[in-house]
Amino acid sequence: MRLATITNWAYGATIVLTFASGATMLLASNVQERERAAVAQRERLDQASSKVAVEINALSNKAREYVITGDPGHIEVYRREISALRTVEERVRSIEDVGASADELNALADAMRLADLLHDEQEEAIKARQEGDVERARNIVFGIEYDRQLHRVAADVERFQYRLDQRTDSEVAAAADVSRLWKTFSEIVLAITGLLFLCVLYFVFKRRVLRPVVKLSDVVNRLAAQDYAVEPPAYDDIDEIGDMAQAIRVFRENGLERQRLEEERSADHAKRSLLSRMTQRMQECESMHQLERVIESFVPQIAPGLAGRLYLFDEAQNLLVEVCSWLAPEHSQAAFPPAACWALQRGELHRPRGHDADVVCDHLHITGSNSDSICLPLIAQRATLGLLYLEPLTSASETLPDVPEMYLKILAENVGLAVGNLRLRDTLRAMAMADPLTGLANRRQLDTVLQSRLIEANEAKQSVSCIMLDIDHFKHFNDQYGHDAGDAVLRGVAEILKQSTRDTDAFRYGGEEFLLLMPNMSAEKAAQRAEALRVKIGAIQIEHAGHDLGAITASFGTATAPDHCALSKLVRTADAALLRAKEAGRNRVIQAEPRQPQASGRTMTPEQAPASER
Repeated sequence: MRLATITNWAYGATIVLTFASGATMLLASNVQERERAAVAQRERLDQASSKVAVEINALSNKAREYVITGDPGHIEVYRREISALRTVEERVRSIEDVGASADELNALADAMRLADLLHDEQEEAIKARQEGDVERARNIVFGIEYDRQLHRVAADVERFQYRLDQRTDSEVAAAADVSRLWKTFSEIVLAITGLLFLCVLYFVFKRRVLRPVVKLSDVVNRLAAQDYAVEPPAYDDIDEIGDMAQAIRVFRENGLERQRLEEERSADHAKRSLLSRMTQRMQECESMHQLERVIESFVPQIAPGLAGRLYLFDEAQNLLVEVCSWLAPEHSQAAFPPAACWALQRGELHRPRGHDADVVCDHLHITGSNSDSICLPLIAQRATLGLLYLEPLTSASETLPDVPEMYLKILAENVGLAVGNLRLRDTLRAMAMADPLTGLANRRQLDTVLQSRLIEANEAKQSVSCIMLDIDHFKHFNDQYGHDAGDAVLRGVAEILKQSTRDTDAFRYGGEEFLLLMPNMSAEKAAQRAEALRVKIGAIQIEHAGHDLGAITASFGTATAPDHCALSKLVRTADAALLRAKEAGRNRVIQAEPRQPQASGRTMTPEQAPASER
C-alpha cells in the first residue's frame, strides 16, 4: 500500500475519532449540566420549603408576642404577614413548579394543612386576648397540642427536605456516573486519537523525513567525496525534503558536468601532450625510417581503435606509396594515383561515411555498407607530400571511434610538417653534399663518408681501396672551346663514374679531379677497376656547339689500405700515385707501392718517398 493511502486512512481515522471524542465530551457536558440542574433544583426546593417553615414560625411568634404583650403593633405585623400568605394549593403549586415530586408535595401539603390549623388556633388566641381572656389565649398558643402541631409542621418540612435530598443525591449520583462514563469514553477516544496521531506522525516522520534525510545525507557525503555515480532518491513532493532532493540533484548534475569537463580537459591535455611529444620526436628524426617508427608508435595512442597507413607522394611514379602502417588496415590500396583520393583533390579532411555522407575514394575497397574511413592530406609549404589514412580497427566495428577531428587535423598537420622538414633537410643535405655540375658527392660529403668507411674497415679488419683520377689537359678544353665545353667534359666523365659505382662511392674531389672509394676491395681489383674506367673515358665522344671535342683521357692513381699505407693516409697515398701517373706521361694507371720497412724499423710511406718518385 502506498504511503499516501496509509496517511490518508490515518488522517480519516483521526478525524473520525476526534469527532467521536468531541461528541462524548459534549454528552459528558450535558450530563454535568443535568447534575448542575438537579443541584440547582434542590437549592430552589430547599429555599421554598425553608420559606414555608419560616413563615409558619414567624406567624406563630407574632401571635405569641401579641398574646404576651397585647401590643397592637404585633397584630398589625401579623395581619400583614397573614395577608401575604397564599393558600395551601397556591403554595403547593408554587413548590410543584420548581420540580417537586408527588410524594414530596404530599409531605409538604400535610405540613401546610397543619400550618393552617395552627393559623386557626392563632386567630382564636388573638381573639381571646382581645376579649381580655389572657389565660385562655396563652393556653392556646403555648399549649402542648399547639407545640406538638408546630413540631409536626417542622417534621413534615424536614421530611420533605430529606426526601428532596435523597432524590437530588440519587439524580446527582446517576448524572455523575453517566458523566464519568462519557468522560472515560471521551478520554479513551482522545487517547486513541492521540496515539494514532503519534503513530501517524512517527510513521510520516520516519518515512517522509527521517528516511529521506538519512538517504539524502548518505548521498551528500558521497557527493562530497566526488562520488558522482550515486543516484539521489527521487522525491517529487513540494516540501522541504523535495527541495533538498532537487537541490542535491542539481548539485550532482553540476558535479557530473564538472567531472565531464575535467575528464575532457584531462583527455585533451593527454592528447595534446602526446601530439607535442610526437612532434618533438619527429623533429629529432634524421631519416624517413625514424619518422616512420615514430608515426607507427604514436598514432595508435592518439587515435585509439583506428588502423591506418602513411602514404608519401612519389614524384617519379606520380603515385601515393605506402611507407608504413599500423594495426593492419584492410580497405585501402598500397599505392594509388593522387586523383583516386578526394582528400588530395580537395586539400582537406575527407570522410565518406560520417555525420554527413560523401563520395567514397577510389583507393578504398569498402564492402560493408556502414564502413567508415578518414583521409587526411599531408600538406606543407602549399605542397602535397602524402596522405594519412585511418579506418576502424576491425571489421566487427565498422564505425570510427569518436576521436575529435581537431586532433586528427593537428596530427596530419604535424606529420606533414615533419615530412616536409625531413625532405627539405634531405634536399639541403644533398645540395650541400653533392656537386651541382656533375651530380656526384662533393668534398664535404667525402669527409663524412671516408671517416665512416675507414671506421668500418678497421672494425671488420678489411681493406679499403681508393682511386684518384684527373682529366688530362683539361685546361685545353676550357681555353679552346670555352668553359661550357669543359663542363660537358666533366659531366661526361662523371656519368661514366656513376655507371661504375655499384659497389663504389664516387666524389668530385675538386676541379677536374675525381675520387672513388671501394670498401673491401683488393689492390689488384682496384687497379683493374681503374684501368676499365680509363678505357671507358677514352672512348667518350663529346660534341659541343657542333664541334667534336676530340679524345678525352685521364690519369689514375690507386692505393689500398693497409697494403700500401695506413687507413688515415689512404687519400694522400692515392694522390701521390696520381702525381706519378701524370709525371709518367698521363693516360695511365699507377698503383701505390707497398709499404717498405726503413732501417730504423719504420715503414716507408709514399709521402716519405724521395721527391723524384713523386
